[in-house]
Amino acid sequence: MNQENIALVTGASSGIGLALTRRLLGEGWTVLAMVRSDFPADDRCIQQAASSGRLRLYKADLADYNALKQALDEIKSNEDRIDVLFSNAGGSFPELLFSKQGRELHFELQTVVPYIIFMELKELLKQGKRKTMVGTSSSTANIVRRFLPEELEQPRRFKPLFGPYANSKLALSLWIRELAPAAEAEGLLIRSADPGGNNTMRKNKKSGLPWYMKIVMKLMMSPPTKGASLLYDAAFGKYGHDTGVFLSKNKPAQLKFTDKGRQVLDLVHAIYEREFLERKKTNINQGSGPQTTG
Repeated sequence: MNQENIALVTGASSGIGLALTRRLLGEGWTVLAMVRSDFPADDRCIQQAASSGRLRLYKADLADYNALKQALDEIKSNEDRIDVLFSNAGGSFPELLFSKQGRELHFELQTVVPYIIFMELKELLKQGKRKTMVGTSSSTANIVRRFLPEELEQPRRFKPLFGPYANSKLALSLWIRELAPAAEAEGLLIRSADPGGNNTMRKNKKSGLPWYMKIVMKLMMSPPTKGASLLYDAAFGKYGHDTGVFLSKNKPAQLKFTDKGRQVLDLVHAIYEREFLERKKTNINQGSGPQTTG
C-alpha cells in the first residue's frame, strides 16, 4: 500500500485553502483539491505539484448537486483512500443568494455540502491513516442571537456576516458535534475549527463583509497562512484525537444552541437523502453511471 499522506481540501485554490494546500504540499502530502476556480498560474509550487501528480484537481461548483456528484464520483473512481478531509470551501456573500437547488447559498455551501461530501467519502476516509474530517467554522457562530433551523434554507432577513453566514457556520459545527459519536463508532473523527481573522479579500470580488470589517481586515488581520495553520493544528495538533469539538484559538470552545443540534443534523441528512441520493438513483436508472477520468 502506498504510504503517502493524502488530504482532500475543498476551496483549495484561494485564501486559506490555498495556504493550507501549499503547506501540505511542502510537507510531502498529496492533495486532492475540490475547486471551482483554477489555481494561480504563476504559483510555482502549485504548478510543479500538479505536473507531478501530487496535486490532483477535481473541478466543480460544489453548490450545484449535478457538478458535485460528478466530482465525488470521479474521486471515488480514482482514489484509494483519504487520510484527512478539510471541508473548507465557502465565503461571505454580499446579498441574499440561492443555490441551484433553491436554498440560501451560505447554508448550502457551508453546512449541507460538507455533510454530503463527508457521507459520500466516508469509505475512503475509513481506508486512511488519520480518518479525520475538519470543517472550517467561524467564531461568528457564537455571535448568533437568534437561531431557527427551520429558516436556514429560506432566511426571512439578510445581514452581512452576522446573518446567514454566521448561521451556516453555527449549523456546521452543530451537526458535526451531533454526528460525532456515530462517526466515531465507525472509526472516524470529525471536528470543526475557527481559522480566526484572515485577510482573504481579493481584487474585483465583492465581499459580504460590512464596510467597517473590510477596513479592519485590510489593516489588522493576518494573511491566510494563519488560518491555514489553525486548520492544520485542528487536524494534527493537541486535539487531533478529539471528536465533535469546536476549536477556536486552537482550543475547545463552547457552542450556542446545542439543543438545536439534532434538528440541524436531521435537516441536512434529509436534504442529502431527498435530493442528492434521489438524484443519484435517477441518473443511474437513466443509464448514466459514475463519471471517470483517465
